[in-house]
Amino acid sequence: MARTTYNELLEAGVHFGHLKRKWNPNMAPYIFMERNGIHIIDLNKTVAKIDEAAIAMKQIAKSGKKILFVATKKQAKIIVSEIVSKANMPYVTERWPGGMLTNFATIRKAVKKMATIDKMVTDGTFDNISKKEKLQIQRERAKLEKNLGSISDLTRLPAAVFVVDILKEHIAVAEAKKLNIPTFAIVDTNSNPNEVDFPIPANDDASKSISVVVNLMIQAIEEGLAERKFDKDKQAADEEREVEETENVKSKTLKDVEDDEDDAITAKKNFDAKGITPIVKIKIKAEDSEEDINMKKSGISRPANKGVAPKKTLTKKPFKK
Repeated sequence: MARTTYNELLEAGVHFGHLKRKWNPNMAPYIFMERNGIHIIDLNKTVAKIDEAAIAMKQIAKSGKKILFVATKKQAKIIVSEIVSKANMPYVTERWPGGMLTNFATIRKAVKKMATIDKMVTDGTFDNISKKEKLQIQRERAKLEKNLGSISDLTRLPAAVFVVDILKEHIAVAEAKKLNIPTFAIVDTNSNPNEVDFPIPANDDASKSISVVVNLMIQAIEEGLAERKFDKDKQAADEEREVEETENVKSKTLKDVEDDEDDAITAKKNFDAKGITPIVKIKIKAEDSEEDINMKKSGISRPANKGVAPKKTLTKKPFKK
C-alpha cells in the first residue's frame, strides 16, 4: 500500500516544477505536462518513488545506522530541523562544511573541541581564565554549535544522505558519491535525477511540499527503528528463556542422579537384609573335572593335601644266599 496519496501531494503543491526554459532534459520521464510556461510533475511517478525511497530508508534505520539530512535552503531549514530531530537523526541546516564526509576525521576533531569546552565549564577550569579568553572561547563554542551541533552524535560516516535541492547541495552529493554513500533527494525539474540513487521528483522550493516528503521519510525511519527494538526485545526474551530451560535441565539431571543413588542404596540394604549371597564370578580351567566345577559353583573349595604322608612304593630286595 502507498504511503501517500495523489490528492495529498496535489494539495501540498508537490506537482509544481520550474519554468520550462530552466528544465533539465533528464527529468523528462517525470514531467506530466507544461502549463503557462511551467512544467507539471507527474505525481503518480512521485508516489512510486516515495515508496521506493521509504523502503530503502526503513531497512537502513532497521540496521541501526544513521541517515544524514542536508537542507540549507531558507524555506527548508526550520522544517527539516524540527521533523528530523524527532527521530534522533543528524542534519545540516547551516552552511555545508566542505569535506564533512571526505575529511570526516577533521570534523570529528572540531566536535570533540566543542565537548572539551563544555567540560571546561563543568569542571571549574573556565573560572580560572581571564575575561577576554572566556569571551573568545564562548564565541568559538557558539560558532561550532551553529555549524556542527546537530551532528555531534555522528561518530562515524552516515549510511545514507538525504538532500533537499541537489543543485544547492551539489558539494554534499559529490562527497557522498565519492565515498559510495547512497543518496536520496528531492529533485525538481531543473535538476539531474541521475546524480542521486533515489530521486523523488517534487517541488523543492515550497515549504509545504518539503514538509510532506521529509515527514514520509521520517515515518519510514521510525518504523525501521521500532522493528529493530522489537527484534532486540524478542532476542533478549528468547535468550532468557534458553538460559532458564538450561538451568531447569541441569537441576532435573542432578535430581535424577540423586534419586538413582538413593535407589541403589535402598536396593543394597534390601539385598543384605534378605541374606542373598551375592553373585561371585568363578574361573573354570580346562583341566577341571566335573566334580571340581560343581564344587566351585557351590562355593566349596577342595581341601589341600596337608599332613598326609605320601604313599611308599614297595620295591623287592634281591635274595641273598
